[in-house]
Amino acid sequence: MQGTIHDLCYNTQRQFEAKSAPVTDEELLLEYRQTGDREHYAQLVYRYERELFNYLRRYMGNAEMAEDVFQTAFLQVHLKCESFQEGRRFRPWLYAIATNAAIDAKRRSKKHDNVSLDTPREQDNEDVGRLVNLLESSDPDPSNSALAAERQQLVRDTLNQLPESMHTLIQLVYYQGMKYREAAEVLDIPVGTVKSRIHSAITKLTDAWKTSHVD
Repeated sequence: MQGTIHDLCYNTQRQFEAKSAPVTDEELLLEYRQTGDREHYAQLVYRYERELFNYLRRYMGNAEMAEDVFQTAFLQVHLKCESFQEGRRFRPWLYAIATNAAIDAKRRSKKHDNVSLDTPREQDNEDVGRLVNLLESSDPDPSNSALAAERQQLVRDTLNQLPESMHTLIQLVYYQGMKYREAAEVLDIPVGTVKSRIHSAITKLTDAWKTSHVD
Protein backbone atom coordinates (compact mmCIF):
# COMPACT_ATOMS: atom_id res chain seq x y z
CA MET A 1 0.00 0.00 0.00
CA GLN A 2 1.58 3.25 -1.11
CA GLY A 3 1.65 6.33 1.07
CA THR A 4 1.05 6.66 4.78
CA ILE A 5 -2.19 6.38 6.70
CA HIS A 6 -2.21 10.17 6.96
CA ASP A 7 -1.93 10.47 3.17
CA LEU A 8 -4.92 8.20 2.77
CA CYS A 9 -6.84 10.22 5.31
CA TYR A 10 -5.98 13.55 3.67
CA ASN A 11 -6.92 12.37 0.19
CA THR A 12 -10.38 11.24 1.25
CA GLN A 13 -11.39 13.56 4.08
CA ARG A 14 -13.07 16.00 1.68
CA GLN A 15 -15.39 13.20 0.65
CA PHE A 16 -16.62 12.83 4.21
CA GLU A 17 -17.95 15.08 6.92
CA ALA A 18 -16.37 12.85 9.53
CA LYS A 19 -17.14 14.94 12.57
CA SER A 20 -20.82 15.34 11.83
CA ALA A 21 -21.65 12.22 9.85
CA PRO A 22 -24.55 10.26 11.40
CA VAL A 23 -22.77 6.94 10.93
CA THR A 24 -21.08 5.66 14.09
CA ASP A 25 -17.46 4.59 14.48
CA GLU A 26 -18.61 1.02 14.96
CA GLU A 27 -20.67 1.09 11.78
CA LEU A 28 -17.73 2.48 9.82
CA LEU A 29 -15.41 -0.28 11.01
CA LEU A 30 -17.92 -3.03 10.33
CA GLU A 31 -18.62 -1.61 6.87
CA TYR A 32 -14.90 -1.47 6.16
CA ARG A 33 -14.54 -5.06 7.30
CA GLN A 34 -17.39 -6.20 5.07
CA THR A 35 -16.59 -4.19 1.94
CA GLY A 36 -12.90 -3.35 2.14
CA ASP A 37 -13.79 0.22 1.15
CA ARG A 38 -10.77 2.24 2.27
CA GLU A 39 -12.79 5.43 2.44
CA HIS A 40 -14.53 4.08 5.57
CA TYR A 41 -11.14 3.35 7.10
CA ALA A 42 -9.88 6.82 6.18
CA GLN A 43 -12.87 8.42 7.87
CA LEU A 44 -12.02 6.63 11.11
CA VAL A 45 -8.44 7.89 10.86
CA TYR A 46 -9.67 11.42 10.29
CA ARG A 47 -12.04 11.28 13.25
CA TYR A 48 -9.29 10.24 15.65
CA GLU A 49 -6.21 11.80 14.08
CA ARG A 50 -5.87 14.82 16.37
CA GLU A 51 -7.29 13.25 19.54
CA LEU A 52 -5.25 10.05 19.44
CA PHE A 53 -2.04 11.72 18.29
CA ASN A 54 -2.23 14.25 21.16
CA TYR A 55 -2.75 11.40 23.61
CA LEU A 56 0.24 9.51 22.23
CA ARG A 57 2.44 12.61 22.17
CA ARG A 58 1.79 13.20 25.86
CA TYR A 59 2.23 9.51 26.62
CA MET A 60 5.47 9.12 24.69
CA GLY A 61 6.87 12.58 25.38
CA ASN A 62 8.09 12.65 21.78
CA ALA A 63 6.15 13.73 18.68
CA GLU A 64 8.11 11.54 16.27
CA MET A 65 7.58 8.42 18.37
CA ALA A 66 3.92 9.35 18.78
CA GLU A 67 3.57 9.55 15.00
CA ASP A 68 5.10 6.09 14.61
CA VAL A 69 2.82 4.61 17.25
CA PHE A 70 -0.20 6.30 15.66
CA GLN A 71 0.64 4.63 12.36
CA THR A 72 1.15 1.30 14.12
CA ALA A 73 -2.14 1.58 15.97
CA PHE A 74 -4.19 2.15 12.84
CA LEU A 75 -2.32 -0.58 11.02
CA GLN A 76 -3.44 -2.86 13.84
CA VAL A 77 -7.01 -1.59 13.41
CA HIS A 78 -6.78 -2.77 9.80
CA LEU A 79 -5.22 -6.11 10.72
CA LYS A 80 -7.54 -6.82 13.64
CA CYS A 81 -10.82 -5.54 12.25
CA GLU A 82 -12.00 -9.11 11.67
CA SER A 83 -11.75 -9.76 15.41
CA PHE A 84 -13.79 -6.68 16.39
CA GLN A 85 -16.95 -7.91 18.07
CA GLU A 86 -20.29 -6.39 17.16
CA GLY A 87 -21.73 -4.56 20.15
CA ARG A 88 -18.30 -3.46 21.36
CA ARG A 89 -17.38 0.24 21.34
CA PHE A 90 -14.70 1.34 18.92
CA ARG A 91 -13.05 4.11 20.98
CA PRO A 92 -11.93 1.99 23.97
CA TRP A 93 -10.84 -0.75 21.54
CA LEU A 94 -8.73 1.76 19.58
CA TYR A 95 -7.19 3.20 22.75
CA ALA A 96 -6.34 -0.29 23.98
CA ILE A 97 -4.50 -0.98 20.72
CA ALA A 98 -2.72 2.39 20.78
CA THR A 99 -1.75 2.13 24.44
CA ASN A 100 -0.30 -1.34 23.99
CA ALA A 101 1.63 -0.15 20.94
CA ALA A 102 2.96 2.82 22.93
CA ILE A 103 4.11 0.59 25.78
CA ASP A 104 5.90 -1.70 23.34
CA ALA A 105 7.55 1.26 21.63
CA LYS A 106 8.79 2.69 24.92
CA ARG A 107 10.23 -0.64 25.92
CA ARG A 108 12.00 -1.04 22.59
CA SER A 109 13.51 2.43 22.88
CA LYS A 110 14.58 1.78 26.49
CA LYS A 111 12.86 4.99 27.56
CA HIS A 112 10.27 3.25 29.67
CA ASP A 113 9.80 5.24 32.88
CA ASN A 114 9.21 3.46 35.39
CA VAL A 115 -18.04 8.19 45.08
CA SER A 116 -19.12 6.80 41.55
CA LEU A 117 -17.39 4.05 39.72
CA ASP A 118 -17.97 6.01 36.53
CA THR A 119 -16.80 9.41 37.72
CA PRO A 120 -13.68 10.55 39.61
CA ARG A 121 -14.32 12.00 43.05
CA GLU A 122 -14.78 15.77 43.12
CA GLN A 123 -11.62 16.18 45.21
CA ASP A 124 -9.69 14.09 42.67
CA ASN A 125 -10.82 16.37 39.88
CA GLU A 126 -9.80 19.47 41.83
CA ASP A 127 -6.35 18.10 42.66
CA VAL A 128 -5.55 16.87 39.18
CA GLY A 129 -7.18 19.91 37.61
CA ARG A 130 -4.62 22.07 39.40
CA LEU A 131 -1.86 19.81 38.20
CA VAL A 132 -3.01 19.86 34.58
CA ASN A 133 -3.34 23.63 34.67
CA LEU A 134 0.16 23.87 36.10
CA LEU A 135 1.59 21.61 33.43
CA GLU A 136 -0.06 23.32 30.48
CA SER A 137 -0.25 26.99 31.45
CA SER A 138 2.40 29.65 31.00
CA ASP A 139 2.90 32.60 33.29
CA PRO A 140 2.70 35.89 31.33
CA ASP A 141 4.65 37.70 34.02
CA PRO A 142 8.37 37.61 33.03
CA SER A 143 9.41 37.93 36.67
CA ASN A 144 7.64 34.66 37.46
CA SER A 145 8.55 32.75 34.31
CA ALA A 146 11.60 31.00 35.78
CA LEU A 147 9.70 29.86 38.87
CA ALA A 148 6.74 28.72 36.79
CA ALA A 149 9.02 26.70 34.52
CA GLU A 150 10.70 25.11 37.51
CA ARG A 151 7.36 24.11 39.01
CA GLN A 152 6.10 22.74 35.72
CA GLN A 153 9.22 20.66 35.27
CA LEU A 154 8.97 19.24 38.80
CA VAL A 155 5.41 18.01 38.30
CA ARG A 156 6.18 16.81 34.78
CA ASP A 157 9.12 14.80 36.10
CA THR A 158 6.91 13.31 38.81
CA LEU A 159 4.35 12.29 36.21
CA ASN A 160 7.02 10.63 34.09
CA GLN A 161 8.37 8.75 37.11
CA LEU A 162 5.03 7.19 37.98
CA PRO A 163 4.72 3.45 37.40
CA GLU A 164 3.42 2.71 33.90
CA SER A 165 0.05 1.58 35.27
CA MET A 166 -0.54 4.93 37.01
CA HIS A 167 0.91 7.05 34.21
CA THR A 168 -1.38 5.42 31.66
CA LEU A 169 -4.48 6.01 33.76
CA ILE A 170 -3.66 9.69 34.33
CA GLN A 171 -3.35 10.09 30.56
CA LEU A 172 -6.62 8.27 29.84
CA VAL A 173 -8.80 9.69 32.62
CA TYR A 174 -7.56 13.25 33.02
CA TYR A 175 -6.14 14.13 29.62
CA GLN A 176 -8.48 12.13 27.41
CA GLY A 177 -11.52 12.55 29.65
CA MET A 178 -12.40 8.88 29.90
CA LYS A 179 -14.64 7.63 32.67
CA TYR A 180 -13.32 4.99 35.02
CA ARG A 181 -15.29 2.26 33.29
CA GLU A 182 -13.92 3.27 29.88
CA ALA A 183 -10.34 3.26 31.17
CA ALA A 184 -10.95 -0.13 32.76
CA GLU A 185 -12.16 -1.42 29.40
CA VAL A 186 -9.11 -0.04 27.59
CA LEU A 187 -6.69 -1.69 30.01
CA ASP A 188 -8.81 -4.78 30.69
CA ILE A 189 -8.70 -4.34 34.46
CA PRO A 190 -11.43 -4.02 37.13
CA VAL A 191 -12.89 -0.59 37.82
CA GLY A 192 -11.78 -0.93 41.44
CA THR A 193 -8.19 -1.29 40.27
CA VAL A 194 -8.56 1.86 38.20
CA LYS A 195 -9.77 3.79 41.24
CA SER A 196 -6.97 2.48 43.44
CA ARG A 197 -4.25 3.35 40.93
CA ILE A 198 -5.71 6.77 40.21
CA HIS A 199 -5.84 7.65 43.88
CA SER A 200 -2.24 6.50 44.40
CA ALA A 201 -1.13 8.57 41.42
CA ILE A 202 -3.01 11.61 42.70
CA THR A 203 -1.25 11.32 46.05
CA LYS A 204 2.17 11.35 44.40
CA LEU A 205 1.31 14.16 42.00
CA THR A 206 -0.35 16.30 44.65
CA ASP A 207 2.71 15.98 46.88
CA ALA A 208 4.85 17.19 43.99
CA TRP A 209 2.43 20.03 43.29
CA LYS A 210 2.50 21.16 46.92
CA THR A 211 6.30 20.90 47.01
CA SER A 212 6.52 23.08 43.90
CA HIS A 213 4.57 25.80 45.70
CA VAL A 214 6.81 25.95 48.73
CA ASP A 215 8.37 29.42 48.84
